[in-house]
Amino acid sequence: MKELIEKLYAKINRPINLMEVCGTHTVALFKHGIRGLLPDGLRLLSGPGCPVCVTSIKDVDKAIALAQRTDVILATYGDMMRVPGGKLSLSGAKAEGADIRIIYSPLDCLTMAKDNPSKKIVFFSAGFETTAPNAAATLVEADRQGVENFYVYSVHKVVPPALSALLQSDDVRIDGFLLPGHVSTIIGTRVYDFLAADYGKPCVVAGFGAQDILSAIVMLLRQMAEGRAAVEIQYTSVVTPEGNPKAAKFIEDCFEPCDSYWRGIGVIPGSGLCMRDSFRHRNAEAVLPVNVPDYPEPKGCMCGLVLRGVKTPNECRLFGTACTPERPVGACMVSTEGSCAAYYRFAPPA
Repeated sequence: MKELIEKLYAKINRPINLMEVCGTHTVALFKHGIRGLLPDGLRLLSGPGCPVCVTSIKDVDKAIALAQRTDVILATYGDMMRVPGGKLSLSGAKAEGADIRIIYSPLDCLTMAKDNPSKKIVFFSAGFETTAPNAAATLVEADRQGVENFYVYSVHKVVPPALSALLQSDDVRIDGFLLPGHVSTIIGTRVYDFLAADYGKPCVVAGFGAQDILSAIVMLLRQMAEGRAAVEIQYTSVVTPEGNPKAAKFIEDCFEPCDSYWRGIGVIPGSGLCMRDSFRHRNAEAVLPVNVPDYPEPKGCMCGLVLRGVKTPNECRLFGTACTPERPVGACMVSTEGSCAAYYRFAPPA
């Protein structure tokens, strides 16, 4: 495989930047030592595919403000707990007395709501298209069961608009995309067709094993060597062009596209999932509005540049010194799928 990659790259004969969108791919690339197998001039850039990393400071602060209400129990996934807000993280707010609980499935919130009828259970629902169907199904189930004290604060985001925004920026050159496997099981691949048709960028949806990723890189290089751009599937055991229609229907029934702020990047039109008016009675933003001040990104943090593929984590002055997984300054150092955390684990600073 290494020899085939070198042969195809020699045909192209120019520097190439491929972006792995998914944080799980970033970890897998390090774990399998794939970067070390690639020829000089073929670079792999990490993208904005870590939902924890792109959750804004303001959204974290709103979740904290909700949790600090005496009538609220806030539930969220464990990897959100240490994401820095303006002054606190959810973990810090919990240490100060806020009732914040880690759940493994949104359905856990319904049991929590039944067990605590005097409390409002708010699910801080983050993630891409992979986790949105679970949140949507829980909304439907809450209505079916008549669980009245369950609410959702949605900060879900969708991937395709973010890729379009990256290609419209002037500060990074992306020659092709290693597209996310998990997200694509839900949304399929047709939603990415614009990347090839409008921008001329080769794309391949890849699995997560070493052979999967190497095969996907070969497929990308072959497209470039042949002078074509298409959206192809390497991860054929799971991903189809049409995706998962049932899961997509859950998302469509409960959420609608909206503009969304991506941490370190800015507002990307149509990149969020807001709750539809039919679920307004469960929309925490509508039922339990909170106001929080605006805080800037931490001084010196390059998380936004890392998420756009402009910088690698080890180019940040804070990396491995002021910012570590134990004391994260930026969100990219928090999640195991964050680029900075992956670099720290597998390519630590000298």
